Amino acid sequence: MRTWAIVLAILIAASPALAFKEETLQQLIARAEAARLEDRPPLYAEIAERQLKSADQLYTAGKVDDAGTAVNDVVTFCEKATHAATKSGKKLKNTEIAVRKMAAKLRDIRRNLAFEDQAPVKAAADRLENMRTELLSHMFGGKNQK
Repeated sequence: MRTWAIVLAILIAASPALAFKEETLQQLIARAEAARLEDRPPLYAEIAERQLKSADQLYTAGKVDDAGTAVNDVVTFCEKATHAATKSGKKLKNTEIAVRKMAAKLRDIRRNLAFEDQAPVKAAADRLENMRTELLSHMFGGKNQK
């Protein structure tokens, strides 16, 4: 009986997390746009991570044009996350970590692409690195940052 109670408690505790994972990309975008400024960075980062995963799958499937669109979305939503984090002064560290990981993943993806398909991915990775620099300078640059 006690085991069942523990299992039931775990399932109840996990159910909101499972429901959250099933949120569509469009729902997540709408939620991010409606959120308070300081709550936006992790939401935008999650959108960018989903689009990065999608881009990787599309490149693997040979759908280069669709993958390019997804990579552009990664950059767009990382920019939104960076902007929200720097404007609010909140979630800077977590945003920087997320952007760093996505830049590394883009570099990994680029290594597996044909030469002619690499340029947009390299440009996206470079743009993410610039965002990281911006976040780091905001974190450690002192109060002179706007």
